[in-house]
Amino acid sequence: MKFTNYFFSAVLACSSCLYASEPSAYGAGDLESPSPYGLTPEEKVLLETKKQLQHVEVKTNTQENQVNSLRERIDGLQTILEGLAQKNHTLDIELQKLSTALQNEQNNIDLYEKRVEELLTQNRENITHLQESLHDINSSLNQLQKDYVSKEELKKVVENFNNFKKLVASELKKLSASSSDSLKNLSNAEILKRAERAYAKKHYTKAIDYYKYLLAHNYKPARSSFKLGEIYYYRRDYATALAYFKESAKRYSKASWMPTLMLHTALSMKYTGDEKNAQKFLQALIKKYPNSNAAKIAKKYLK
Repeated sequence: MKFTNYFFSAVLACSSCLYASEPSAYGAGDLESPSPYGLTPEEKVLLETKKQLQHVEVKTNTQENQVNSLRERIDGLQTILEGLAQKNHTLDIELQKLSTALQNEQNNIDLYEKRVEELLTQNRENITHLQESLHDINSSLNQLQKDYVSKEELKKVVENFNNFKKLVASELKKLSASSSDSLKNLSNAEILKRAERAYAKKHYTKAIDYYKYLLAHNYKPARSSFKLGEIYYYRRDYATALAYFKESAKRYSKASWMPTLMLHTALSMKYTGDEKNAQKFLQALIKKYPNSNAAKIAKKYLK
């Protein structure tokens, strides 16, 4: 009898220990708990769905912030475009005033060209900045499209962007047209004189307009191409310079400026990373025009 009581007491003690080591049954199935346990299969599905919804909510908020940011940037660029259009309008008025003054007083031509050069340079810098901003927005749109965005939101952003590009192209076309219209009343010979004078004074923007007009009308195309190549070479736009040098050499390969053309062609290749062909041009220059100043410079580069 004593043994039975002792055994029963031991069993009760073990049961109490085991019960104390188990989690409380009152917390099982609590989906709001940081570490839920005791879940049924249905509760596990609900918990996984809850996690996915939280992830989608975070991603949607991030995408909405990106779209809002792009909208703000587009609004800012539209403001810049409006200011640019106003500047172009002011430029047209100033050009008309300066043109009238030039007819009355020929001595003011230097002041006229200098002012036009400053205005066009400033305008070109504004357009370059605008093009860079457009490129940034285009990159952002591509990245946003890769991640996630609704079709309606993306369609609106793309439409605004395309309309903005059309406005920029329209303004550039107006600016180019106003420049060429003023040359129609001049002879090609007179335009060439003005081009050479502008080039000598390093009024390159004006010189480019003159030479391109002559090239379009096939007047002295070899010389005009060479001069355009020189201007873009000095502006460090070597890819464009190479295109005009090639055109000039194709039209008149025995011109007096060929040594300089070959030297600057070689250096343009060098600066654009085409070292192999640059070396070939330098060697060809030395061989064909050994006594020229350009050949002396080419020898220094070969060393």
